[in-house]
Amino acid sequence: MKLHNYFRSSASFRVRIALELKALSYEYLAINLVRGDHGKLPYSALSADGLVPLLEVDGKKLSQSMAIIEYLDEKYPAPALLPGDAVGRAEVRALAQSIACEIHPINNLRVLKYLVHELKVDEEAKNAWYRHWCRTGLDAFERQLNQLPVSIYCYGNTPTLADCCLVPQIFNCQRFEVNVDALPRTMAVFAACMALPAFQKAQPSACPDYVA
Repeated sequence: MKLHNYFRSSASFRVRIALELKALSYEYLAINLVRGDHGKLPYSALSADGLVPLLEVDGKKLSQSMAIIEYLDEKYPAPALLPGDAVGRAEVRALAQSIACEIHPINNLRVLKYLVHELKVDEEAKNAWYRHWCRTGLDAFERQLNQLPVSIYCYGNTPTLADCCLVPQIFNCQRFEVNVDALPRTMAVFAACMALPAFQKAQPSACPDYVA
């Protein structure tokens, strides 16, 4: 397997976590988003959407982190990243999508670049935008957790798709100095995840293209 990704991409981080949780080996191929490598050859010939991550496996090119993780979970079912029952799967997907579909899309790099370069938003306003939408989303995430039984991770006592999404988002929040006070269950889950080797190995500072 070949994973085209970028150390700071939270979508890439999600997939790296899933790969590590399943103990799957892969070739790490760095695509520098800041430099714009995702829009240049040879990567642009591989990726139809010009985004990361992209997983090359069995002669296929798979895009979109959520689809990649669910593929990995179907192809390599142990340990499972989704519960065995339909309601459980829906609840885990709802948690994951609260981050991947609600928080992340309006705060990713290309949106922030557009705010600065096209709309001429200054750095302070850009960061205020980021913090507002992250905190709003995390408040909703905390409320979702509070509707579920108390557990070590987002859902139950083993990591799931939801944890693969939460941890990268908290890393982003820390980078942008988002206030994460009064999110007890969310931050307890984050701490439990980061105690596991799989999450530690997948984090940005462990990537070969990491730059502080």
